[in-house]
Amino acid sequence: MAAVRHPAFDPVLFRIGPAAIRWYGLAYVAAFILGYSALRRMTRNWLRIAPAQLGDLVTWCGLGVVAGGRAGWWLFYHRALGAAEPRYEPIALWHGGMSFHGGVIGVGVALFFWSWRNRASFWNLADAVAMAAPIGLFLGRIANFINAELVGRATDLPWAIIFPGETIPRHPSQMYEAILEGPVLGTLLWLLRRQRRPRDGQILASFLVLYGLFRFAVEFTREPDAELGFVAFGWLTMGQLLSVPLIVGGIILWFGRACASRGIHEGWRDITENEAIARPYRGA
Repeated sequence: MAAVRHPAFDPVLFRIGPAAIRWYGLAYVAAFILGYSALRRMTRNWLRIAPAQLGDLVTWCGLGVVAGGRAGWWLFYHRALGAAEPRYEPIALWHGGMSFHGGVIGVGVALFFWSWRNRASFWNLADAVAMAAPIGLFLGRIANFINAELVGRATDLPWAIIFPGETIPRHPSQMYEAILEGPVLGTLLWLLRRQRRPRDGQILASFLVLYGLFRFAVEFTREPDAELGFVAFGWLTMGQLLSVPLIVGGIILWFGRACASRGIHEGWRDITENEAIARPYRGA
């Protein structure tokens, strides 16, 4: 059976004394640097905050990603497998375990409080972060592939991968996700903003719907988590189950923001018309 053998990369890129620089950690650092650069470019046209505020914003988002991602993994995916765990296990990031869906919640909470504290538009901020998010998603999935984790299901396709320690060819589901959640998702969001000029909040809504659909589809090629297996119907995975609220919530948000914006515009038009009627005539 034709298949490609995984290069079996070392998860540790290099070491500096006792400190180990891992591919996954490097992906996070690169994502924040590139995300910061992308957000800075957005301040030139439609992100309505000052460039000097970006460092603080990205720091809050980073904390939201880490805290929410770890909490989401612990809540949705973690199952103790017999051996007793240390009390610090919920915050033991070095042991691995992050959830995208938890990260979304964490970033949302961080953006809400940051926007309230800085009197900025939450929806405008959320749209901008959604535009930058595919950078981090792409790099994170590449790191998953390098680490030979979150592997795909068995297949006989010619591009199947034999991962280290196995003899079974599998889908490179990490690469499927990297492509769909990275350049494909980013391009679609960019085209939406460029061609449709959506209202505040609608880019976020599109991000939620598209990511949810892509994740739901790719999960059919991804091996279910060993601790969970299928969670329903003999085929539904936890990733698919968690993606359904994203899709539904994104659709509701899209139409909700459209109606809210229309109401604001119509209300403003009524106010200006009434002012014009009430304004005294000052002609000669």
